[in-house]
Amino acid sequence: MTRGVGRRQFLKTSAAGALGTMLAGAAPQAASAEGGVKPVRVGVVGVGGRGTGLLGTLLHFPNLTVPALCDINITNLANAQQRVEKAGQPKPEGYSKHEESFRDLMARDDLDAVIIATPWHWHTPMAVCAMENGKYAGVEVPCAMSFEECWQLVDTHEKTGVPCMMLENWSFRRDNLAVLRMIRQGLLGEIVHCHCAHSHDCIDHWFFDRQGNDRWPAEYLVKYNRDQYPTHSVGPVLSWMDINCGDCFATMTATATGSRGINAYFARTFGEDHPGAKRQYAQGDIVTSVIKTHGGKTLVVNYDMQLPRPYDNRWLIQGTLGLYDEARAAVYLTGRSPEYHQWEPFAPYQEEFEHPWWEAMKDAKGDFGHGGTDYLELIKFIDAVRNKTQTPIDVYDSVTMSVIIPLSEKSIANGNAPIECPDFTRGKWKTRKPAFAV
Repeated sequence: MTRGVGRRQFLKTSAAGALGTMLAGAAPQAASAEGGVKPVRVGVVGVGGRGTGLLGTLLHFPNLTVPALCDINITNLANAQQRVEKAGQPKPEGYSKHEESFRDLMARDDLDAVIIATPWHWHTPMAVCAMENGKYAGVEVPCAMSFEECWQLVDTHEKTGVPCMMLENWSFRRDNLAVLRMIRQGLLGEIVHCHCAHSHDCIDHWFFDRQGNDRWPAEYLVKYNRDQYPTHSVGPVLSWMDINCGDCFATMTATATGSRGINAYFARTFGEDHPGAKRQYAQGDIVTSVIKTHGGKTLVVNYDMQLPRPYDNRWLIQGTLGLYDEARAAVYLTGRSPEYHQWEPFAPYQEEFEHPWWEAMKDAKGDFGHGGTDYLELIKFIDAVRNKTQTPIDVYDSVTMSVIIPLSEKSIANGNAPIECPDFTRGKWKTRKPAFAV
């Protein structure tokens, strides 16, 4: 990402502070009884590293208040409360007595939405609780870890009518949205195949700390063998391939390598006698999943989070007229690329097919999280809350990204057998029209 998102630029382009209207396609903001723009009232559950980052981004939005925060870590909670006060708002009420304190926050009548940024096993129960209490749920990735949790989210949304959006920020990346426009304008022809990956060495800062102690995600490496973190890989791919709106995942197979990287890391860093060097981990180092859609497309998804490597997503989307390769930052398009079977740079296409969401922000300064993607996904979420409309990523796309976790686990456990993918839309994918970033 080369361009950030700045509050100053947004405010410059919207004297009324109507950020969502500036971002193309937003409906007029709801007005209060007094005739002004009605503030959106947001609670945040989980204000550790990720939650604090999201909170900081939210505090840059005009006409938004944070009446309540929840975290059982009282230090994190106090720091977040101070951050809200420094932004000029009243001190939010804090909830920290026990692990179920989030239910008291979500029962409040002065919240419109809740942002959930907690450890994974809390995502579904918290999002379900938010919807049952009439609050829009903005839940961090992944939104669910099992088939049962995926269906809980879908069923609760359909019962309550309250939207639930997984906060998959890579769906909002500037380059990915430009590629989406190219696909929708037919430059790649009919889409046939895609490859994507989450290749990010997370051993020494996410699964474990620098001293070799377990952090909360470490238990997943001990207990499970699956693609633990697929949503950054497949986030942009759903819209590229019209998944859930014209096509749908049909079957998936998954294959895992042996587990070598974690033990090797501990042995070379802390010595062969360190407990981490001897412990048995269920999680294979590389998981390769292959999905076939009902429309005959294929999608390869790689999990790669335990071996030494620079960060990489390796998106490649291929159609009957050409392809885009993120790793090369290049395209080849039949009838358009100047040289036969020769790559050309993606940068000119990025400019030509800039998505209106990013066009509105291209001269902005600053970076409010992941090159501005956090700012963009949150402002679109808040727009939906304010206008009482559907979120840009709906519950069906949210669980479709997340269900790769249990699908891969089941396939690996069954000797890499094909597993039927659930249809969370209950057949509506056949008639649903593309809605994301249209």
